[in-house]
Amino acid sequence: MDLVYKIDDKPPFRSLVVLAFQQLLAIIAATIAVPAIVGNGLTASAALFGAGAGTMVYLLFTRFRSPVFLGSSFAFIGSMFAAFAGGVSMTLGFAGLIIGALIAGLVYLVLAIVVKISGTGWIDRMMPAVVIGPTVAIIGLSLAGNAVSDSLRGDTSGANQYIALICALFTLFAIINSSVYGKRTRLTPFIVGIAYGYVLALILTLVGRSNGNASLLIMDFETFKGFAPEGGFRLFSVPDFVFAKGLRGFKELTPVYLGTIFVAYAPVAFVTFAEHLSDHINLSTIIGKDLTKDPGLHNTLMGDGVGSFVGAFFGGCTNTTYGESVACVAITGNASVRTILCTAFMAIIISFINPIIVVLDSIPACVMGGTCITLYGFIAVSGLKMIKNVDLNDNGNLFTVSTILIAGIGGMTLKFGRITLTEVASALILGILVNAFAHLGKRKGEKQN
Repeated sequence: MDLVYKIDDKPPFRSLVVLAFQQLLAIIAATIAVPAIVGNGLTASAALFGAGAGTMVYLLFTRFRSPVFLGSSFAFIGSMFAAFAGGVSMTLGFAGLIIGALIAGLVYLVLAIVVKISGTGWIDRMMPAVVIGPTVAIIGLSLAGNAVSDSLRGDTSGANQYIALICALFTLFAIINSSVYGKRTRLTPFIVGIAYGYVLALILTLVGRSNGNASLLIMDFETFKGFAPEGGFRLFSVPDFVFAKGLRGFKELTPVYLGTIFVAYAPVAFVTFAEHLSDHINLSTIIGKDLTKDPGLHNTLMGDGVGSFVGAFFGGCTNTTYGESVACVAITGNASVRTILCTAFMAIIISFINPIIVVLDSIPACVMGGTCITLYGFIAVSGLKMIKNVDLNDNGNLFTVSTILIAGIGGMTLKFGRITLTEVASALILGILVNAFAHLGKRKGEKQN
């Protein structure tokens, strides 16, 4: 595709700030959702700080050659729950989050060394486009249910799902209009869409409060009490960093607990490696530059691994490259790394500004749902575009793609004790096995010839 800003381009300062804020809006819902799901004292502001700091580390390792943001990983939610399982103390649980992220980072480091020594040829053979393409599509499709459920949900119990859907669709069409028809808003469709959806939700909620119609109460005004916690307005607040409690929990560590953390985190790191690879191949296709060659997959892996540890050290959440960030690059045509760096700075600064955190928390689920329909959908389409040159008349390729799509869309999740393989991971592993089996005869024939 034609990029408006390439990797090394310098957008004007005003545009840079606006584009960075759009990236922030694209990734913020998922980034702050993980601590909300896990609970146990994790906060959105600390996770946001950790994501910004982790992204900066990633950019340093990749020599500012890869335009993608790192945010809280959903893949490690089960691992994070395991850190607090068994009635352990909160301080030990926080220590477990830090150690788990370190273990995941070490797995990435080992993989980076293997890639550096042996190259990426083995990856190309094990996970060619016929495997990676539909897997990328599954990453988007596996999130489709979240986008749809959010689109039908208000933030209060009495909100009508059809009213919520109106807000979601209004947001969706505002994004489309800004991207397709807007001259000045082509690069900022998500900001425009979310702003329009937010205003509509606010108007409907105010009307509902004035006439007592609970079905119109899309927004939860209780969120705005965060402006003045304990009765006093608060402009700045320091995030509740995980290391402040986690370091005290190291004295409670036992070999059994360490083993539990290792088993919970290490296998998942191998799964997220595949997602890391998918994201970078997908992004490479979008920007027309092979990131696995420059800055090199070994550098992106080290950046992701160390960045994940930094993110968990501050916010408790192990980070990962975000498909939403990749989709934002694709839709807007903005691949400037300076935008990602500015987004990282913005995430860190915003994590200290209490009113902004409150406003971001107040964005209704249905508005974010309408936004995510476009983001997750674009991830799926980007994956399908990767197999446009794959010969699907070859039955081996056809079986591989079909198996991955059905396993992923069908929700093939597998549990091994406390470890859960997501549908993306299960579909990928099955796809690798099917592809290897389906082309085994051909490879033998090639060797004989």
